[in-house]
This record gives sequence, C-alpha cells and structure tokens, in this order.
Amino acid sequence: MLPAAPFTVVPRRVQRIPYRNIHAWLQHWSPKIPRNESRAARSLQLGQRTQTCGLTNQKFPSSAPVNQRIRLISSAPLPARRSYAHRFIYRLFAFTGGFILVVGGLVLAFFVYDASTYREDLTFTDISVSEEALSPRKGGPKNLPIAEELVDDDDSPGNTRSKNKPKLVVLGSGWGSVALLKQLNIDNYHVTVVSPVNYFLFTPMLPSGTVGTLELRSLVEPVRRIVQRVQGHFLRAEAVDIELSERLLEVAQTDASGRKRHFYLPYDKLVIGVGATTNPHGVKGLENCNFLKTIDDARQVRNKVLQNLEHACLPTTPDEERRRLLSFVICGGGPTGVEVAAELFDLLNEDLGRAFPKLLRNEVSVHLIQSRGHILNTYDEALSKYAENKFAHDQVEVLTNSRVKEVRPDKILFTQKDEKGESVVKELPMGFCLWSTGVSQTDFCKRIAEKLEVQTNKHALETDPHLRLNGAPLGSVYAIGDCSTVQNNIADHLVSFLRTLAYEKGRDPEKMHITFKEWRDVAQRVKKRFPQASDHLRRLDRLFEQYDRDKSGTLDFGELHELLLQIDSKLTSLPATAQRAHQQGQYLAKKLNKLAHAAPGMVANEVAYGDLDDAVYKAFEYRHLGSLAYVGNSAVFDFGGMNFSGGLLAVYLWRSVYFAQSVSFRTRVLLAMDWTKRAMFGRAFKHRGIYVDHLAVLMDQDVTTTLRE
Repeated sequence: MLPAAPFTVVPRRVQRIPYRNIHAWLQHWSPKIPRNESRAARSLQLGQRTQTCGLTNQKFPSSAPVNQRIRLISSAPLPARRSYAHRFIYRLFAFTGGFILVVGGLVLAFFVYDASTYREDLTFTDISVSEEALSPRKGGPKNLPIAEELVDDDDSPGNTRSKNKPKLVVLGSGWGSVALLKQLNIDNYHVTVVSPVNYFLFTPMLPSGTVGTLELRSLVEPVRRIVQRVQGHFLRAEAVDIELSERLLEVAQTDASGRKRHFYLPYDKLVIGVGATTNPHGVKGLENCNFLKTIDDARQVRNKVLQNLEHACLPTTPDEERRRLLSFVICGGGPTGVEVAAELFDLLNEDLGRAFPKLLRNEVSVHLIQSRGHILNTYDEALSKYAENKFAHDQVEVLTNSRVKEVRPDKILFTQKDEKGESVVKELPMGFCLWSTGVSQTDFCKRIAEKLEVQTNKHALETDPHLRLNGAPLGSVYAIGDCSTVQNNIADHLVSFLRTLAYEKGRDPEKMHITFKEWRDVAQRVKKRFPQASDHLRRLDRLFEQYDRDKSGTLDFGELHELLLQIDSKLTSLPATAQRAHQQGQYLAKKLNKLAHAAPGMVANEVAYGDLDDAVYKAFEYRHLGSLAYVGNSAVFDFGGMNFSGGLLAVYLWRSVYFAQSVSFRTRVLLAMDWTKRAMFGRAFKHRGIYVDHLAVLMDQDVTTTLRE
C-alpha cells in the first residue's frame, strides 16, 4: 500500500471506492491540471497524486466482481517529521551500539578461542621408538654412529609411512631450502632438514630490524612449522663433511654438557643450501666491524648504535670523542649497505630528537664507502644517480672509487683516487662500522671443493644447469642458493652437441662441417642444456654468417668452438640474491617430484643409470623479476629495463612487495603491526638481549634466538 494522502479524505473511517471511479475521484479532490500542459506532465502529476492519496497502480480484470474491484484509502494522519538533530542522534546511537556489539563479539570470540588453546589434560602417551633410533650402529670411514632412523619416525602415521621412502637431506634453512620444502610433495621422500639455526630469516627486511623499524621477531619463521608440512624431521646441527662414495653426511651437534657429538646421516639425495659468509677481501681489522647476516648480527648492530648514542650524551665525553662516536660508516654500496645507511639516517633524523639531546643530531654523520664508481652499480644508472642525489640531499656522504685498507678501533684507512687518478690514503674517524661487501664460501663448502678436483671456483660450488654438484655421483648431490654457481662452459660441451650429428653421418665430430640447418639443431640443443644462453642465440643467421670465416656456407669445428666461446664470455654468474635461491628451490622441488613419480617405472624397467634428471625435467633457467632498494623515505625499482623511483608512494610499493613475499600469515600480521607502531609511537629502539627459549622450541615459537623485550 502506498503512503496516505497529505490531507484527510474522510475522518476516522475508510472510504470504499470502485476501481472504475478512481480517476474521477482524484480529479474531484485534486486541483485542476492546466489544459496547456503536455500529456506526459499531466500523466506524471496524476501519478504523483495517485501515490499521494495512498492508491496503488494495481489493476483488476474487468470480469472481477464489483466488491473485489475496490481500493482501501487510509485516513490516519501521517507521523510528524523528525528534526535533523533528532535523526542524527538516533543514527549515532544506532551506529555506536552496533559497533560496540561487533567489537564485543570479536573480543568474546577471541577469549573463547584463547581459552581453547589451554590444555589441562596430560598430553604424553605411550609411543613406540625404534631401538636403532635410540642406539644407532656405528660405521663409516670414521666409525661414527649412523642415524638410519630418527626418534620421531613413529610419531604419526605419516611419519611411519615415510620411513621406507628415499632419504632426502636438506642442509640449511634459507630461501632455497624453504622454497623447496613448500613445493615438495608430502608422500615422496623421507625429509630431514639440518641447520645450525631453527628459524627462517627474511633477509631483505633485515636492515629495517637493525634500527627498530621492524621487530626482529617479525623477520623469522620457525623451521619446524615449515617442516611439518612435509611430515619431515629437523635436526639443529651443523654439517661438517660428506662421504660421497658411501652417501653419508657427517653432522656435529653440541650436547647438554657442551661437547660436540659427531654422527653420520645417510641420504639418497642431498641438497646443499648452507648460504655464504661475508667476503673479507683481505682487509685487516675486520674484528672491529659489525656484519649483517643473522638475527644476532642485527641485534649487535642495534646495541652498538644505541651504546654510542648513550656514551655521546655523557658530560665527560670530549667533543672530538663525541663526533667519533656519532660517525657511522658502512662499507659496501650494494643493496644491503644502501638500505642500512638509509634506515640509520631515518632513525637519527626522525627519532633521535625525541629521546636524546638535540646536540647529537647536529654532530651525527653517516658515510658510505663504495669501491665502484656508483652505488647500486648492478641497477640502472639512472637509479644509481637518484640514490646518490637522495643521499646528498640527506647529507649522507658517499665515497666512491674508494677501497678500505684497514679498519682500526677508532678509524678507517682507505684509498681514494684523486683528480689525477692517483691513489691517496685517507683516514675517517668512526664509532661504528658495518662490513657488507659481497659473499664468500663457508668452511663446509671449502671442504667439499677440496675433495673434488673439478671444483675450481674459489667463491662457490660449481653445479651443472640441473643444479647437480660437479664431481659428485650423478643425481645424488645438489647445491642451491648463495653457496653455488651454475657453470656455463658451453664450448667445453661442443663434442657432445655434435656427437649425434656425427653418428648419423659416420664421421668424427671434430672433423665435420655443419650447414646452417644443422647449426639450428645444435643451437636448440645448446638452449635446452644451457637455458641462460637463449638470449644470445636469437639471430642464428647473423651468428652463422659472422663466424663463417671462409664463406664456405658451413662451420668447421674451430669456427663453431670460437662461436660458443664468444657466448660463454657473455654469460654472467647468477646473482647471490634471495630471488635466485627461491627460484632454484622451487625448481628443484618440482624436479624431485618428477623423479619420485618416475621412479616406479624406472625400477620396473631396471633403469638405474644415465642422466635421469635430464630425462624427466628441463634444466634450470633463472628469470630476473627485478630489483628494488630502500633509500630513505623513498625507493628505487629496476624491473628489466623498466625503472621507477619516488617518495612515499614508492616506499609503500616497496613494502607491499616484501609483504606479499613474506613466508607466512603470522609474519605478515607482525609486519603490519610493526609499521603501524612506527607510525604511531616511533621506532622501538632500545637495548635488546638474546636468549634461548626452550619452551618456545616446543611450542609454535620455535626460534632459538627469541628476543626479549
């Protein structure tokens, strides 16, 4: 029923009007419509008056009885229109009440959930543990205990089923190892992770943790929680050596009495992802520097900076000593060094004046030493100049073409080229020095390289394009991440590329000539085995014409070898970044899944030798997705030729990228909370201790280096 008429037709009663007399009744009680108005206007006004009088537009069939073809018009007066203030107050109280109900419901739901997390019943039960797990037999070259079974192999039905699966041992808990564990199928392998730390560290945001922008606990994720996804096992221990012939991994672990216990861990497939250490470059006095590779390093950097600020506040500190204490030096102009300098400047510029004397802000100085001509030299030149200009605006001194000679407790000696190109030794007083200048091999990787003659690289373990360790039994040991480098000696494999063609023609590969058609077949084999060379093999016709020296229309062995050597020289080593390690971990997980799926067929056909990796999956191909860096309330992006730099908008984009890459929902929530706390209360910059939380190891917070407020 439509609203009643604004006037009373018949007081205190309902008038019954036949349907056929409605329009006549309206015209009788309504003002006359001028004749000169349009038909549409007349219809509109007539319809409005129909609604005003409380009539509907419903039609009845003409065959219906007269008593059914009537309408009811209410004569009750309309309610009085409330004032604007009355309506506002009513809606305000309604919204407030609804908000209180929703928030109260959420709080109540949280307490109900929190109450469900406590347990009063006893959780221990009778379990079965293998005798071999409690008392392993001894063997191997050093007659050490061999952990063929682990104490938690029978903790669940899933663990029991995986006891007889191929043993996959993963060394390290970094980007590559975690990416592999997250992509690996559950039922394919008996997985054991060995690492000296029981957490995964989100390294790209570590500079933010050194100054309190982010809490250090927000950058770590317990490894045991990740391992549980594949029903695997975790051993907090350190890999010492490998017996490749017997497939035994020597592991060392410190027991409760402080003594190191060595034992063997057998494997069918071993993945080395132990990372790398900081490269000293032969510089003296690095014991006076701080590093930034672990959570403990970040804590030490934070405490050192805070200690210098506190000492600079003392009234007994001379002016010269105060300036030295407030001189912060970062050695290395890569992404890590640049971001530490930017975060440190933001702390000193935005938060220092809130809690420390203003004199300290006037005497603070930040210096960045770079051996190359620009900082961020792997980025586009425009982005490097943008970062340098930003630092110049922020009064962060950038010393390019400078090499550190020695680091002393109170100063740094470095050489810098003058206008004539001659090296001049200079001194720089410092109270804090961070060393961030590339990576180097760990002691474990050095031991492996010494055992294998084919390992000639002094900085990383060499692998083939399938990430298999060169020199190890084929398909048994893989290496990923910063500890490895993919070998791309294409010219050394020339004979293998020509072997098939030579076999078809019955000729010697080193004495045959190939036509352009055969060259295309060879190029396809090169791309398949070395995917990184694909970008350099696009114009095959130009390459063929360029290296056909005698213009015979064919390439002999020498000409083809020279062509492939030229391609070798253009291939560069893969960057030691989290992005590269993550891609290698995902690739290796997919390959291992393929190998496990094909294993029954290989066993049925008695196929146990040969290049099985190449048969089931393609070679690894690195895809550079871009680089980004924070440069102090602004950020720079380099996405394969597409460059972007800017202020706070770029910072929010930079945060969004790393927020999306965070390893778990827990760390995403903590990151969002930390950024919110920084905006509302400033950086949480205070002295922090570190301790071993044994209860956290048993519960969800399985992080040995847990941080206490």
